[in-house]
This record gives sequence, C-alpha cells and structure tokens, in this order.
Amino acid sequence: MEEAIAKADTLLEALGWIRQFRDKITVIKLGGSVMEDECALRHVLLDIVFMETVGMRPVVVHGGGAAISRAMEAAGIQARFVQGRRYTDAATLQIVEQVLAIETNEYLTRQIESLGGRAMNLNFRTTNVLFGQRMELAGDDGQPIDLGFVGTVTRVDRAVIDNLCYAGQVPVIPSMCIDPQGQKYNVNADTAATAVAQALGAEKLVYLSDVNGVRRDKRDPESLIHSLSAREARELIRNRTIETGMIPKVEACLETLERGVNKVHIIDGRLRHSLLLEIYTTRGVGTQIVQDDPRR
Repeated sequence: MEEAIAKADTLLEALGWIRQFRDKITVIKLGGSVMEDECALRHVLLDIVFMETVGMRPVVVHGGGAAISRAMEAAGIQARFVQGRRYTDAATLQIVEQVLAIETNEYLTRQIESLGGRAMNLNFRTTNVLFGQRMELAGDDGQPIDLGFVGTVTRVDRAVIDNLCYAGQVPVIPSMCIDPQGQKYNVNADTAATAVAQALGAEKLVYLSDVNGVRRDKRDPESLIHSLSAREARELIRNRTIETGMIPKVEACLETLERGVNKVHIIDGRLRHSLLLEIYTTRGVGTQIVQDDPRR
C-alpha cells in the first residue's frame, strides 16, 4: 500500500507540470551516444510518446554523426572536421542524406509508432521544413574557411510543424537544409534545433547530452547545478567553472534564450526516463538555464 501511495504522490507532483506545459512546444535535440544505445534511445522515445499523450507538443530534431562516420569509413572516405563541423564534400553529402535524412529519420519515426505514438518523418522524400544557405566561417587570418556543403538554417516551415503537432503527431526532423536553388546542406544538429525552437516559439529546448548537466566540479556528478539564469551561466564561464567541451553547449543555450525560448535544458540522455524526470518533477535531473529576471 505504501508503494502504491508513493506512486500516486509522484503522479500528483507531475500533474501541475502537465497542466502548465499542456499545448506547449518542446524541441528535443537527439544525438550523440543516446543514438548509439538502443536501450537508452527506446526510453527517450517512450518519454516523448508520454509527453504527447498528456498534451505537450514534442518536436524532435536529430543528428547521426556516429552512423555517418561508420558509413563513410565503409565507403573509404576519411572523416575530417573543421572547427567542430564535418567537412562535407559531394560524396560525403550523399552519405549524410542517406544515413541521416532517410535511414535514421525513418527509423526514429517507426520506433515512436511502435511504442504507441504517432510520428511523421520530415525529410527530402516527404516534406522538408528546413531551408538555408551555405555556411561561411572566417579563419584566424580572416579568410573564409571551406566547409564544403555545410549549411545554416535561415527559415523553418512553421506551418507544417504546427499542423502536425495539432494533429497529435510528433514531427521528426533531420539536421539538413536546402537552398532556393535546390542544393542540400549538412547542418550541425544543435544549431538546427536552436533554429526550430526559435521559429516555433518553443517553451523549452532540451539537449540530450552525455553528462547530467552543468557541474560546479566537472568530475563530481553530485555537484550538479539544477537551475541557472543566463547571467549566472555567463559568470560561470568567466570564472572557468564551466570549461572545455561544456562551454560551446552552454553558449548555444544562451543564444537560444536570446532568441525567445523560455528555458533550455541539458540532461543526460542515457539516464532512464531523464526527459520525464526533468520536465515533470520539481527538482529535475539536469540543468535548466532560464532567461534573466528583468527586475534584476
């Protein structure tokens, strides 16, 4: 009986959050080691089905870097990265489209439906929703860096995504875009998710990571910081509490907040049901970064 009562208490704790986020869009960026762990991925997708079932409107934006690298190796193509982005020549672009925008995209959709949800894969063979242009980066000498067919998103077809959400389907979007001339581009999944969250006016953007969030001591998982304002996050970067690989992720979070998204979460996607625990419990299991209080 005590165990049953504890379960009821958990449901009641979730009730307030379910009401608060009903009909609100949450963009979930899938990638990294979660995509490589079948069990972890299944639990993440099950969480997404739950979110849609209780009235939230989840939108999935995904990468697929490890699978792309394996396919390139099988094709005898050496992977090369420039400033953290995969150099994408014509041959690599074909692999990216096949592995990311077709195989991975359709696999995720099938998995969501096998778990009882409804989903729609939005790729170049169905309905593309990401439009953009070639990315231009400057090197240390000020000269442009050649990244090949790497792009940035300049427009998101919000109407298509909104209509699917209203119909109770989960949009599943690969991180690729196309320009007005029909040229396709490989896009960094974090930046693609940011563009989608901004365009949709999302309530939340959740980055599934390989760590449990921002820590005061990066070696100690128990030093997790559950909530940060944008101002506090910048201070932690300045005083080097946030360092190395966490810096670009937190900077992406801050950029997302500046573009109008209310909250950004960093959670460990390998933790079973981490999405539900972060969104529907008071304490959460990761780090949420929120906009600064305008009164301060």
